[in-house]
Amino acid sequence: MTMTDDLTVIARQESQLIFEKFDETTAWNLGSRLRDLGVARGYPLVVDVRRFGQQLFCCALSGAVPDQAEWVRRKVNVVARFHRSSYGVGRELARSNSSLEEKYGLPTIDYAAHGGCFPIRTAGAGIIGCVTVSGLPQRTDHELVVEAICLELGRNFEEFRLPAAPTP
Repeated sequence: MTMTDDLTVIARQESQLIFEKFDETTAWNLGSRLRDLGVARGYPLVVDVRRFGQQLFCCALSGAVPDQAEWVRRKVNVVARFHRSSYGVGRELARSNSSLEEKYGLPTIDYAAHGGCFPIRTAGAGIIGCVTVSGLPQRTDHELVVEAICLELGRNFEEFRLPAAPTP
């Protein structure tokens, strides 16, 4: 598969994984689902679910390290700025041989275009927040979040799974 194939799937994920409503209970359910997936698979994750400006769920699993919370913060900043998944932004930049700093003047101390943060889109209000994991390779972080969203929405994850790793 090519990077273009990857970006096509990411665009479909971003446009079609839509919540009817998103409140504190939805955030708890989504965060708990990610926690349960991480525990079952032995992943050393930090999980964060938020509406922009308000953290609604956060936990660190066994093996997580303090720096992962910094990665979460930086990934959240990317989604809040671009209203796209952090992995999608990163793949677009990689395709153009650029970086957030080169293209937008954004410092890497505050922004990370690495996989694992996905926008929360609602049917009535659009993008209102994001869900983030940190602790795995970026593609796996992204896929885990998409899998949990699919489970929460009752969607078939196989329809939204990324193709085999893209060639550069």
